Amino acid sequence: MKKTLLAAALAALVAVPLAGHAKTLRWSSQGDFMTLDPHAQNENLIITGSSYVYEPLVDYDKDFKIVPSLATSWEQREPTVWRFKLREGVKFHNGEPFSADDVVFSIHRALAPTSNFKAYVNGIDKAVKVDEHTVDIITTAPNPVLLRQLTNVFIMNKDWSEKNNAAQPQDFNKNEETYSARNTNGTGPYKLKSREVDVRTVFVENEQWWNKDKKIGNVTEVIYTPIKQNATRTAALLSGEVDLVLDPPAQDLQRLRQQAKIVEGNEYRTIFLGLDQKSPELKYSTIKGKNPFADQRVREALYLAIDTEAIKKAVMRGSSAPTGTMIAPQVHGWTKELAQRVPYDLDKAKQLLKDAGYENSLSFTLDCPNNRYINDEAICQAVVGMWAKAGVKASLNAMPRATYFPKVQNYDTSAYLFGWGVPTFDALYTLQSLMHSKGEGADGSFNFGNYENAEVDKLIDQIKTETDTAKRDAAIHKVLEIHAKEFGHIPLHDQIIPWAMAKNVDVIHRADNRLSAQWVTIK
Repeated sequence: MKKTLLAAALAALVAVPLAGHAKTLRWSSQGDFMTLDPHAQNENLIITGSSYVYEPLVDYDKDFKIVPSLATSWEQREPTVWRFKLREGVKFHNGEPFSADDVVFSIHRALAPTSNFKAYVNGIDKAVKVDEHTVDIITTAPNPVLLRQLTNVFIMNKDWSEKNNAAQPQDFNKNEETYSARNTNGTGPYKLKSREVDVRTVFVENEQWWNKDKKIGNVTEVIYTPIKQNATRTAALLSGEVDLVLDPPAQDLQRLRQQAKIVEGNEYRTIFLGLDQKSPELKYSTIKGKNPFADQRVREALYLAIDTEAIKKAVMRGSSAPTGTMIAPQVHGWTKELAQRVPYDLDKAKQLLKDAGYENSLSFTLDCPNNRYINDEAICQAVVGMWAKAGVKASLNAMPRATYFPKVQNYDTSAYLFGWGVPTFDALYTLQSLMHSKGEGADGSFNFGNYENAEVDKLIDQIKTETDTAKRDAAIHKVLEIHAKEFGHIPLHDQIIPWAMAKNVDVIHRADNRLSAQWVTIK
């Protein structure tokens, strides 16, 4: 009898994992990874999933300082030549060794026409293999933010990619299906175990990870489950079905603070509205033969008719920071003066619309995601209601992110809500992608409303290569001033990001809203 009891006790001890041993992290947010191709779609949740599997040459630490990753050191040998020494002994998940060939291949892949990551390889002419563990990156001109760009250029295995017909990035906007969209082979802390689109994605620890000895957290398995409905997501956390919710509903935060744990901080993401300013006629409007958004008075009226403080109070429950500029405070180039918002003024909005010839007659469709940003559809509903008070008839067209992004990125929109984060923490990333006219590479790559100003283009081209900080900052500020005066976009607010989790979960909150599973500890 005693032996039986002792055996049972020992078995129980073995069955209970000790702190620091293998742990599973089950987390959720409202949408799924739309692809696992690390160069196909520049969207934060996708990048989060990619970062579990793939790694860049250089990375950020918890304070967003540049640290070595697949490169151990680097030097700027000439104004346009950077040399990177690569980490030796690293293997991809399929066992193949990591080498310079993989870096050259991945840099050029990110430069490919179907890549949505051109902002991260902006200014790069080519990558050149020096030897098996040395690569030179050649830029077209001096690039003051190259290292910060490279934090999001993930390295793929050349042989694996070519073998599986994935040498080019998936053309996400054309709904192309490729092997790399559902299969992975990186060098990172986790391997992809299984992928069920819109249901569940499972990652397991990479036992051969080169940095395993310095891993901060204790998570050995990551299970990601998209849960679209706010109430269901909250219930899943409180019932213990999931351990962490990346985007807890604002209306549930007070209850979650009492029953779970909230960690929060400002995100570097600005939520804004874009307007088609170039088409001769709006695609989604009853107004024919002309484009009302080409008239600055109309754009200003739509801006003035939005009460962002009311959105902050009623929709965001205090979790937003209204702004008048297109970059967040964490981003280099931001100033308090630029962020001052033109005051809400419904009467002036009505007068501007009347002066422009659209008194009680402006109509169009507002496209909006319903599972991407915090309360995105609710924000759009509030904006449509506010515009109605100014005599504007806007119809809301809300849809899931998987439908929304290809639609907007194919310029199939008249007005849209978007959120823009800045992984480089430098204003150029915003200015070049959103405000530069459509051109080569990253120029205007997310300028879906086709805002255009020749002086702005010239200044942005200067900012790309300017190494004098004072001159560069002056140019950044000038672009933001011109854009604001022309109401090129309608900024609403910077997101404040709360993460909700079980009380036994410890995380490092990031301003880029990226959950680093290797930094999570479950007690």
